[in-house]
Amino acid sequence: MIKAVIFDMDGLMIDSERVTYNGYKKVLGDMGLDITEEFYTTLLGRTIETAKQLFENVYGKDFHLDDVIPLVHKYMADLFDNEGVPVKKGLVDLLKYLKDNNYKTVVATSSQRKRVDHILNIANISQYFDDSICGDEVAHGKPNPEVFLRACEKAGVSPEEALVLEDSEAGIQAAYSGKIKVICIPDMKYPEEAYASKTTKILPSLEEVIDYLKEN
Repeated sequence: MIKAVIFDMDGLMIDSERVTYNGYKKVLGDMGLDITEEFYTTLLGRTIETAKQLFENVYGKDFHLDDVIPLVHKYMADLFDNEGVPVKKGLVDLLKYLKDNNYKTVVATSSQRKRVDHILNIANISQYFDDSICGDEVAHGKPNPEVFLRACEKAGVSPEEALVLEDSEAGIQAAYSGKIKVICIPDMKYPEEAYASKTTKILPSLEEVIDYLKEN
């Protein structure tokens, strides 16, 4: 029986992946560089350290992601502060359903604590969550299962009693490795078969999750 639902943030709850991609295009463009959507999708759900290596592989050892990320985050923060945080279709209805039916809810994300708290607050959804665990609070990021296993601990449930909602392949692998059921709601990238086969279900939007929970 599912007692807790664990949410990824970017690309799953927040329609942020396209905004982030546009931010990288703007910042790298100002540096005389380009970034392809194909490369960007390889970064989804990864830790900062993994992302640094991926960027170095493409742009060389002299590329310093630590200098770029604050500029991308400023681009996103300005957009979110000025235009609001774009939440995914069905999110609020799902969160209300979970609260009304006494499910535990935890955010488990590769993003850092300061950014997570800010986004959840300005999106006006922080009140729906019992707890959260962020990328700067674990030793090993996705695809390692640590962040999801820690989320289970925070919720007071076993992995068998939890359900992860994810959009990225790294997140799917992390849940699978932790022996936690995972539903994928794809964002910019549909999971390749090697990852799709590790999901419990692939759904087109968060709107369908309530029906899944009612049946399970």
